[in-house]
Amino acid sequence: MHLQMIEIEDKIVSADLLRECFACDLGQCKGICCVEGNAGAPLEAEEVDTLEEEYPNYKPCMTPAGIEAVERQGFMVVDEDGDYTTPLVDDAQCAYAYEENGVTLCAIEKAWAEGRTTFRKPVSCHLYPIRLVRFSNGTVGLNYHRWSVCAPARECGRKLGIPVYKALKEPIVRRFGEGFYRALEAAEELLKNR
Repeated sequence: MHLQMIEIEDKIVSADLLRECFACDLGQCKGICCVEGNAGAPLEAEEVDTLEEEYPNYKPCMTPAGIEAVERQGFMVVDEDGDYTTPLVDDAQCAYAYEENGVTLCAIEKAWAEGRTTFRKPVSCHLYPIRLVRFSNGTVGLNYHRWSVCAPARECGRKLGIPVYKALKEPIVRRFGEGFYRALEAAEELLKNR
């Protein structure tokens, strides 16, 4: 029997984050995750204020359509589940996305890389394919979201032997801290020795 979930600190973690492999392959997927989907990227409540405060810093990196979407819809929209998400252009592409050499990228992250802002991008984008779930008791769950557009990333991850959580070390540490990441490493070792 396979272990499905692991409790680490006050979080419930899908064991698939330790077992499954993943490594983004932008050359293959072309950043399609910023274009497809039925809603924008999930936002943490505090990120909405940051998006508004930092707007002058990343706006020059955005497309005219993205700027129009933000200025018409706001820095976030509430989806059908009542969650905050990024606004979309034509119900498809994230308003904060732009294209360069046939690859869809993040205007916020571009501004961050250029030193214009200290906000890298929404943490849900940085953590993807990890999706956070908040339970009614306040516990946070970390799930592995499988999406067909990420097939190249799963293949690349398998070739390189990189588990999901290792591919996402930087955003995991950003959101949960170094200690939590070390606990994931220890959990992976325990799973290997079961």
